[in-house]
Amino acid sequence: MRLFALSFLVAFAAAFTMRAAKVTFSHDVAPILYKHCVKCHHPNDVAPMSLLTYRDARPWAAAMKEAVATGKMPPWKADPRYGKWSNDPRLTPAEIATIRAWADGDKAEGDPKELPSQPTFTEGWKIGKPDLVISIPEHDLAATGPDEYTYVTVPTGLTEDKWVVAAELRPGNRKVVHHAHVFVVEPPDKKKPDTPAAAYTRWLMVKQGTLEFIRPDAPVIDDGCLRDDNGAFPGSKQNPLGSLIGSYLPGRGPDVYPEGTARKIPAGAKVSFQIHYSRTTGKPETDATSVGLIFAKKPPKQIARRIDLSNHMFLIPAGDPNREVTECHTFDQDMYITSLTPHMHLRGKSMKFTVTYPDGRSETLLDVPKYDFNWQITYREAQPLFIPKGTRLKIDAYFDNSNNNPVNPDSSKVVRWGAASETEMMDGWIEYVDTPPGQSAIATASAAR
Repeated sequence: MRLFALSFLVAFAAAFTMRAAKVTFSHDVAPILYKHCVKCHHPNDVAPMSLLTYRDARPWAAAMKEAVATGKMPPWKADPRYGKWSNDPRLTPAEIATIRAWADGDKAEGDPKELPSQPTFTEGWKIGKPDLVISIPEHDLAATGPDEYTYVTVPTGLTEDKWVVAAELRPGNRKVVHHAHVFVVEPPDKKKPDTPAAAYTRWLMVKQGTLEFIRPDAPVIDDGCLRDDNGAFPGSKQNPLGSLIGSYLPGRGPDVYPEGTARKIPAGAKVSFQIHYSRTTGKPETDATSVGLIFAKKPPKQIARRIDLSNHMFLIPAGDPNREVTECHTFDQDMYITSLTPHMHLRGKSMKFTVTYPDGRSETLLDVPKYDFNWQITYREAQPLFIPKGTRLKIDAYFDNSNNNPVNPDSSKVVRWGAASETEMMDGWIEYVDTPPGQSAIATASAAR
């Protein structure tokens, strides 16, 4: 309550000051937009309008005021009580008051000489000019039909090993590319041997065209925390995904790995694109998605890693407004978490990440109380978070399969795991680095304080 009152007083004081001094776009508003907004709101990017210039922004003054006052923009879904994030784009109360005062006033341009230098965007790439761009061949998408998952393998043309420090997946056609991932193709000798559990998982899966679903009569496990990895596909150890290079999802920025870390692409390797297409336009479309890569100048100190923790075995009853699904995993090594990403589909309601340390302490790392399928944000730690060996992570998700969910495709249907947006997923994506040798004891003592 004290924090809320302080924020209110700061905003009130800022608003009073703004009324006393004329607010202009050039001097007051543009610096805020350049800091928080124009990385998306510039020509030929994901946002529907540009806010780079006075002429661009003035018609949207009222909409800007409403968006920042309600917290709709910039998009950020995390509960502020938990975690500190390097990519938190939220405006301060004073910045909100500035935009409010400008929109409520005469929306003056001010002296153009006071306008700060505009940010530059390299051919649409947010990571800057890539060292290498790899594209899929042009893909044709029919006007009608179910969602489509396409897998395309493309040679890299690399003649020597390269370490990737940043990767940006860029859809060729944002209207139909819902999300995409790109992986380094593993050599055949690294493929896992077949097991009875793996064969059972294949039996559980049903394939329709390019989409995969779990069998409707598969066993139901909503409580993935009854034991570790309880909701994962049988035989799945939920191991690190060392071959993943980057992902594109609504609201997710490029993959820029923490300083001193990188992911390896061996000489002669290929990369595999996994692309989820949604036929949203109702007409034939084409796409040529690409990935831009920036390479390290020297080998990294550490490898950037990722593990996906999932419950695949859940069932959401028809009409259920608040179905809980959990999954738990105990880490078998010391590590530093660098980012967390919740992933669900249209019935996703909320997701929380909580850890219980070996000494019994519990901590909420991230809480997203109002999950939004249109803004699947990766929350990047302001400082890597030490996680000692033996720490148990719990992912707690809720789903709304009722008529009260405005984006629910069909509340009369029982919902299970599947690749299509109309089915569901329950994933927690964790990016991390290994703890350097000799650092565990120091980190443990620091975390305990």
